[in-house]
Amino acid sequence: MSQEKKKKCISSILTVGVVGILFLIPPPVGLNLAAWRLFAIFLGTVVGFILQPIELGTIALIALVLCALTGAMKFSQVLSAFSGNTVWLIVSAFLLARAFIITGLGRRIAYMAMRAFGDSSLKLVYSLALSDVIIGPAIPSNSARAGGLIFPIVQSLADAFGSKAGENPRKIGAYLMACVFHLDLVVSALFLTAMVGNPIAVALAKKVLDVDITWISWFVAASVPGIAALIIIPFVLYKLYPPEIKKTPEAKIIANKALIEMGSMGMKEKILLFVFVMLLILWATTTITHLDTTLIAFVGLCVPLIGRVLTWKDVISEKKAWDTLIWVGGVIVMSDYLNKLGFIPWFANILENQMVGVSAMTAVILSFVIYLYSHYFFASMSAHVTAMYAALITLGAAAGAPAFVSAFVVAIAANICGCLTHFGTGPAPVYFGAGYIDQKTWWIIGFGVSLLHIVIWLGLGGVWWKFLGYW
Repeated sequence: MSQEKKKKCISSILTVGVVGILFLIPPPVGLNLAAWRLFAIFLGTVVGFILQPIELGTIALIALVLCALTGAMKFSQVLSAFSGNTVWLIVSAFLLARAFIITGLGRRIAYMAMRAFGDSSLKLVYSLALSDVIIGPAIPSNSARAGGLIFPIVQSLADAFGSKAGENPRKIGAYLMACVFHLDLVVSALFLTAMVGNPIAVALAKKVLDVDITWISWFVAASVPGIAALIIIPFVLYKLYPPEIKKTPEAKIIANKALIEMGSMGMKEKILLFVFVMLLILWATTTITHLDTTLIAFVGLCVPLIGRVLTWKDVISEKKAWDTLIWVGGVIVMSDYLNKLGFIPWFANILENQMVGVSAMTAVILSFVIYLYSHYFFASMSAHVTAMYAALITLGAAAGAPAFVSAFVVAIAANICGCLTHFGTGPAPVYFGAGYIDQKTWWIIGFGVSLLHIVIWLGLGGVWWKFLGYW
């Protein structure tokens, strides 16, 4: 048996073993059998997501079937996994992201920002960050943005300046790789629709704490600390991990040449640009229009289909979207019924008893820090949300912190936690794998950036949320 098969076999045994052992243990006092069995299946699903003996969609589907067979949930309840607003918002966002890649609009925006601002290494990073910010609301995958759209540009820039992995990496390549990777995580935290785990967190926050986090309330709360992080992180790295090249006038030339090769903006790009602006306006005005966020995304999806920017073949071939429908839907419906069956209130009551004498602010800080550094043990930000988000948002609430702050702080941690390792989020292996930064340095930079995040999000962010009246 190969090493890979042995690993898969052990992972399968551990995943099934967790469920089996918990099934044999009687429910704790205060829980009924259905709630305990659902928790056993849910925990087994989380372990499966972490170890990944098989695909995430397969694990989720098996878990849902097991819920119905064991009586933990009715089959009609299981099927509701695929009818929720949150999961369809994510699916539609993935499809819109495909349109950005197909049309080349994402690359065009990046090159336009470079041409306008990229005449120094620091400003070059800021221009790449700006392009990420612009396309962020429409692309819910940091892998697609940072890995698919922006990484080839970063790589070509490093090569153009004679900075290669095995030859002069510190000339500019290492600095670009570090900055662009870390800034993409900040962009993920800026918008509800910029990372697949964000809508999951919002759905869980509603189910567990009954708090509504809209697209605009998320953006407003994240805007000041998020923009500060986008400015501060490249500047700090510029001082502590500086590139040898400080001026980069060639970047503007490279960007201009690329734009000339792309030609003028075609009709499909114009249609997609119109859709993008329309979505931002509609998402930002939901409190006025009372339109559902997912309905808005569906409207935005119909326009590219009518304009043939996307074809139905593109829709049905977007495997990531349909895979996400299965596993995200499964996670959300199991979390929902854990709450309805009394497990989450039971667990929250235990936490509340432990929080006696702990201030609300201390509890909120603890929830952020615990979530952030527990990501050393995760290779997926989505799996991390599944495993720990619902439990940790109750920590602050149990100590008396406002529900919005309790939920939002952990949601932010769920985005920026990917900064720590070279395997903690999709783009990490791409940027680390380019070979410009060794593993030790990558981890040191990651830990340093995590400290900046704590200061920025809990310090400046806390002041901003106080100003907004969330405290």
